[in-house]
Amino acid sequence: MKGKHIKLKRTDPLEALKMEIAAELGLIDQVRLKGWHSLSAKEAGKIGGLMTQRIKSRSQQENENSLD
Repeated sequence: MKGKHIKLKRTDPLEALKMEIAAELGLIDQVRLKGWHSLSAKEAGKIGGLMTQRIKSRSQQENENSLD
């Protein structure tokens, strides 16, 4: 199974953000080779936490821009 890539389906609208964060954390190769299920709970939690922070931050920025 070495070198085999798992095809990832992009059904989640937040998939791009999740992939971006996984890349920033150095986990993208693992995800591409073995899938999301291969991440530890700590790694998955870190991705989820960063996603939440960015979504909240973007939402706040959009709200501030709409008030201008």
